Amino acid sequence: MSVQSVSQILSLYDKLQPSSDTPLLDVELLLAHVLDVDRTWLKTWPDHQLREDQIDLFNQLFSRRLNGEPIAFIIGVQGFWTLDLKVTPATLIPRPETELLVESALELDLPTDARVLDLGTGTGAITLALASERPLWQLTGVDSEPSAVKLAEFNRQHCQLDNVTIYQSDWYSQVPIVGRLSKYNLIISNPPYIEIDDPHLTQGDVRFEPASALISGADGLDDLRQVIGLSTAYLESSGWLMVEHGSNQGEAVRALFYQCGFVNVQTLADFNSADRVTMGCWSAKD
Repeated sequence: MSVQSVSQILSLYDKLQPSSDTPLLDVELLLAHVLDVDRTWLKTWPDHQLREDQIDLFNQLFSRRLNGEPIAFIIGVQGFWTLDLKVTPATLIPRPETELLVESALELDLPTDARVLDLGTGTGAITLALASERPLWQLTGVDSEPSAVKLAEFNRQHCQLDNVTIYQSDWYSQVPIVGRLSKYNLIISNPPYIEIDDPHLTQGDVRFEPASALISGADGLDDLRQVIGLSTAYLESSGWLMVEHGSNQGEAVRALFYQCGFVNVQTLADFNSADRVTMGCWSAKD
């Protein structure tokens, strides 16, 4: 193939329009990855000529995107909050909607040295975002999958965040309850919440993501029942529980919170005006 310029490569975005909501951004990210530059550089140097080996690599990655594979898996990185995180097909890709969990947690009136537990941490996105904003908090991220634990620990080290501990646990199974002073001020989770027969599982990026991180029984609530139902044994009095869920699950999730005795229960909408996060305060009975 003849040598091509940055601007010529970027013009290929129209081929992605049938399969992507962000075709130009996709091409920019792929090309920036191939050239090891940022997207601003591409706009500054539109006439830069690519070498043949760079064009070959771009074409390989571009073909994967044409097949529907998520950009994050192709380049191995996804931005979340203010962090760039390594991602692999072993976990979900961190999504912008999940930043609502981070924003809402940061608005809570928690102790300066709050203890926080992130259940199903995946890439570590939620835990690491909170840790980057609250260096005095002590955060724990757990996941049932060894590959996810390894990935989250890699991201922790890459982000140089020493106030985070990552280890393997199937929800609360390996989380110790030592005493009242060791309980958590906040438990936060983005668990699987998609119904097993949801047609969206055969569409878009989720086709490439692990089903175990997406599907949660016939009504999508199996894991949420565990996260919510067992949480009160691990929360301090006046501690908070905060979970992400599907846009049609707000009422059902609030009911689970109320059944466990939570107060100040509310559901928050994401930037698409869809129910996305439900939170409540645990008022322990002494």
